[in-house]
Amino acid sequence: MEKIKAEIAGEVTLSAEPGSTMRKWREIFAISQNELASHLKISASTISDYEGNRRKSPGSGVIKRFVEALFTIDSARGGAMIAKLAHGQDQEGKFFEAHEFATSITALDFMKLIGGKVVGGEELLKSKKLYGYTLIDSLKVILDMPFNQFPRLYGSMSERAFIFTQVSTGRSPLVVIRVTPMKPSIVVLHGIDNVDALALKIAEREQLPVVTTNTDVAKIKEVLGKL
Repeated sequence: MEKIKAEIAGEVTLSAEPGSTMRKWREIFAISQNELASHLKISASTISDYEGNRRKSPGSGVIKRFVEALFTIDSARGGAMIAKLAHGQDQEGKFFEAHEFATSITALDFMKLIGGKVVGGEELLKSKKLYGYTLIDSLKVILDMPFNQFPRLYGSMSERAFIFTQVSTGRSPLVVIRVTPMKPSIVVLHGIDNVDALALKIAEREQLPVVTTNTDVAKIKEVLGKL
């Protein structure tokens, strides 16, 4: 658990807009500004000023208190988010890689960053907000990853992009998404130009934009790693 805390604190510290990153993590933990302020014994307006980047960058002491507050409040509620974050690390690297953004971006901006081409749900791109992405080896996940582990693909929030590699038509990834209760905000199919008609039909029913890209995976990771 200390590793996860350190990662969050490090993300805030290294962010170009630490206040925005603090807001993102507060929202991920579903904690209101008033609740956080009460726990930290400061005013809600102070929290608002930090999150709006109207105060100077918080020091290490403030960031440490902030992260500890998130975990303490969540623990008092039953620790659902703590458990989710811990579980998410178990399978990472074997079947998938998850990355959280410092601030949210729209699916439209995300598509542009990865050199994508929209093939379905173009009208949804501006309204979809992303807090991160998961890079998924579709063959390993579909063939080897236990079905009950699928929720771990969503990291800390479902508002994220799923980037599937090792795809041929796109049908299998969309079928998997269709039968799971949680849904990503956007689906990216890497390395193909023509997407299966059934896959697009599923995406339409699930209100999911579908994007294809041939950009090198290493380049995608490099670009998105800066967010």
